[in-house]
Amino acid sequence: MFELDHDLAQDIVDRAMAILPYNVNVMDSQGLILGSGEPERVNTRHEGAQLVLANSRVVEIDAQTAIHLKGVQPGINLPLMLDQRLIGVLGITGDPEQLRTYAQLVRMTAEMLVGQRNQQAEKQWRSQRCDDLLALLLSDGGHSPRLIDEAQQLGLKPQLTRVPYLFELGQEQGPGHSVEALSAWLTSRYPDSWCVSSAKSSLLWCRPTNQAVDNERLLEKLDGLGWNILRMAVGGQADGLTGLCRGYRRVGDLLAYGREVLPQSRLLTLNRYRLPVLLWRHRNDDALDELLDPLRKVIARDNNGQLLATLRSWCEHDGQSQACADALGIHRNSLRYRMERIAELSGVDPLRLDGMLALYLGVQLFCETAPTP
Repeated sequence: MFELDHDLAQDIVDRAMAILPYNVNVMDSQGLILGSGEPERVNTRHEGAQLVLANSRVVEIDAQTAIHLKGVQPGINLPLMLDQRLIGVLGITGDPEQLRTYAQLVRMTAEMLVGQRNQQAEKQWRSQRCDDLLALLLSDGGHSPRLIDEAQQLGLKPQLTRVPYLFELGQEQGPGHSVEALSAWLTSRYPDSWCVSSAKSSLLWCRPTNQAVDNERLLEKLDGLGWNILRMAVGGQADGLTGLCRGYRRVGDLLAYGREVLPQSRLLTLNRYRLPVLLWRHRNDDALDELLDPLRKVIARDNNGQLLATLRSWCEHDGQSQACADALGIHRNSLRYRMERIAELSGVDPLRLDGMLALYLGVQLFCETAPTP
């Protein structure tokens, strides 16, 4: 429920006294002076205001009546209303006969200021409640019917199918390029988006699937607008809140995987890296050591990183010899020699499905620290 405060009351007083040659007081719903052109009267009780509050009507006080009231000077005291609710009193000091012309205009202006402040407070509360509610909905235990119903009432549309994105921002950002500003930019251009920030350098964006997005162009657009986006992880389509919570965890794993294994890649999609990300999440399990053994044998004898780079290209080009050779800038015979050497060192044949799978997964889990050929 909205209540007058000292700052708003004094703002009303200052604006009114800038155009009126009279003192103005603003009192709260208990008759306490919150703002006044006479600072010594602030936080004192105004009996004239109490009369207004008791009767919900304009009270005029002449010089004779003021003598018998505590803390009161001659003038007009008018009820301040907000949505048909009495929230305070506006008092103008002076001869009531001379003030009647101005009093209603001053009250109208004061109520307009109160209405604007109330709208701002309501908007701020709604924004904060939406942020809190989204954080709850995306947590493991946030799917209660009460929360979902409140989300629907606030217009968050929890029933929409969405795609989760996770942005990692650099620590150094230009003016106006905070995480909050990025959130505002995304939600203004993609209606019904959800944005949740858990840190100054991280933003989760859940966009509805009914709005197509070219991920590369989006990244270029943000670059052009001055945001320092280190990485953008894109998840898969998520149906319902349960799917979206699962998708949030997946893009978190994807971003962490990209940071450690593919530090030069800014755009990461779950569709491309789903399997290695799944394995990377369990990278500390003993069972994965056996999976990495063939690749470790190659790396141990790969002094200049040439074989590892060849394997990466081989995987990126799905085992297509000519495309791989062209990407490496070598002849197909040279590629064949390298592949034979890899088979010899690793003990598996990269030309066979099982051998290629073992080396492929090993490459995906191995950090890009080796030099290029």
